[in-house]
Amino acid sequence: MEDIISKLKTPAQCIQLAKNVIERNPALAQEARRRAVELRAISFGSTKEVELELLKALYAYEEVLTEKNKRTTRASRTWQMIKKYGIIRAAEKAVDRPIEPNGYKVLVQMGMQDLTFESVIVRHPESFNEEVVLRAQERLKKLSEV
Repeated sequence: MEDIISKLKTPAQCIQLAKNVIERNPALAQEARRRAVELRAISFGSTKEVELELLKALYAYEEVLTEKNKRTTRASRTWQMIKKYGIIRAAEKAVDRPIEPNGYKVLVQMGMQDLTFESVIVRHPESFNEEVVLRAQERLKKLSEV
């Protein structure tokens, strides 16, 4: 991580840096966005690694929505599911939704393709139902073909 990225303490600082350098240093902008996602996930307060990674995936998805809508956008339905079922079960339900290839493409452009619920599920199969893990693997395969 570049020294400047490690000095960023808030998501707002990260997003501002990303906006400031996107034209002349896209790699640094990507790092700044990843740091913003990481800081948001950490601030949620989860102590389990799998939950932290799922939160990063959710915040990365919100970055995609914000980019797409050109304004700050929250993943309201996903947050409602988290409140009702918890983060693990919400992620399992999310992989049952239709695939959004445009969202995945934006994550790739932002350098955050590893931050999808499917990717986290595949990295932590012990935390999820076997059927969900298989579905996540299948979806990742389809997305990589897009």
